[in-house]
Amino acid sequence: MSVKWEKTGKTSGELTFDISQDEIKLGLDQAFRRVKKNLRVPGFRKGHVSRVIFDQYYGEEALYEDALNAVLPVAYAAAVKEAKIDAVGQPQITPVSMDKGKDWTMKATVSVQPEVELGEYKGIEVPKQNTRVYAKDIDAEIDKRREQNAELVLKKDKAAKGDTVTIDFKGTIDGKPFEGGTAENYSLELGSNQFIPGFEDQLVGHEAGDEVDVVVTFPKDYGAKDLAGKEAHFATKLHEVKSKQLPELDDEFAKDVDDSVDTLDELKDKIKKDLKEQKEAQAKDAIQEAAIEGAVANAKIDEIPDAMIQEDIDTQLNQYLGNMQRQGIDPQTYYKLTNTNEQQLRAQFAKDAAERVKTNLVLEAIVAKEGLKASKEEMDKEIKDLAAEYNMDEKVVRRTLNDDMLGHDITVRKAMDLVTDNAKQVAKSKFKEEK
Repeated sequence: MSVKWEKTGKTSGELTFDISQDEIKLGLDQAFRRVKKNLRVPGFRKGHVSRVIFDQYYGEEALYEDALNAVLPVAYAAAVKEAKIDAVGQPQITPVSMDKGKDWTMKATVSVQPEVELGEYKGIEVPKQNTRVYAKDIDAEIDKRREQNAELVLKKDKAAKGDTVTIDFKGTIDGKPFEGGTAENYSLELGSNQFIPGFEDQLVGHEAGDEVDVVVTFPKDYGAKDLAGKEAHFATKLHEVKSKQLPELDDEFAKDVDDSVDTLDELKDKIKKDLKEQKEAQAKDAIQEAAIEGAVANAKIDEIPDAMIQEDIDTQLNQYLGNMQRQGIDPQTYYKLTNTNEQQLRAQFAKDAAERVKTNLVLEAIVAKEGLKASKEEMDKEIKDLAAEYNMDEKVVRRTLNDDMLGHDITVRKAMDLVTDNAKQVAKSKFKEEK
């Protein structure tokens, strides 16, 4: 294959390549098979015309466009590989010559990945992370579990914040009821901010049997546009007031909330261990984020082609909507629930697209410089992990992902670990001064 690559800009160029006669012949055969079944030629049954008769009637050139469409993707991919360029996005390809009996010549305007000049990526200074677990952390977790296991008991006194009331309410705007404004025996925790601002506050200080005219104004940005900014009256009746009764802090409580322990001290020890693991994981994430940001900041990268930006946005969008669909929410339902559309979601992902692309380019450059590789064992484990995560058969995952894709993800993670493991934690005050 004759291939010529000529740069026309920092991240663009022209790729000229030939398509051989053997490839053309295959493309013409495919094109003829497609048109043959619907072909009508006088004296022949539909779909039974030979290639020789077709060429006599229409000429071989009538198949060129379909033949080119058939062979071009493979020929272009081979040309990119031979030219040793990192093409991105969709090229603009125009024929230079398609003469009968000769190789066809194509010219493609191509965007390529920018060159990356790595700076320092080992020994990046990051803020020191505190992974110590304090007594107040353990107490807070204990209090949280007591809240979760609290019982509601009837209260004769007036309602206070934190109490739960059972109410009927009928809402009106300008004296007219509105959709969703009425309910009976509704359970509401005062101070939970479940309702419109001001609603719950107006029930504080009342007791069972009271009738209260609650007056609130819907926020201007309220989801239901027909209610936004309007004043509403809610005729509200309190049926019950209940307060939380926290369980006693003893061994029985410990066994109730965690059947793997027998005493309160054991529960506290377990909570301490769990909190320690959480803090260490959070610390590693924080160190990794800061270290990679530092490595990216130290690198020099030419302008990023728009094709790479758009590809990143497409990837983020597809992954996000894919996760929604796995939860049973299709895109149209998601847009309706969030009062958004695809354009707005794309705009959201576009904000950080350039930084994501730049980060990935730097990590790929580190992979190349360090010669990082993915072993067969690592790729097999990746298949197993993905299959388990998405509840899919391993064979299906394997068919979906090729070795290049698997290897890329694994080696990029290795580069992230390399940068993270070599980072230097410094006191936050010193870090801020230096920055």
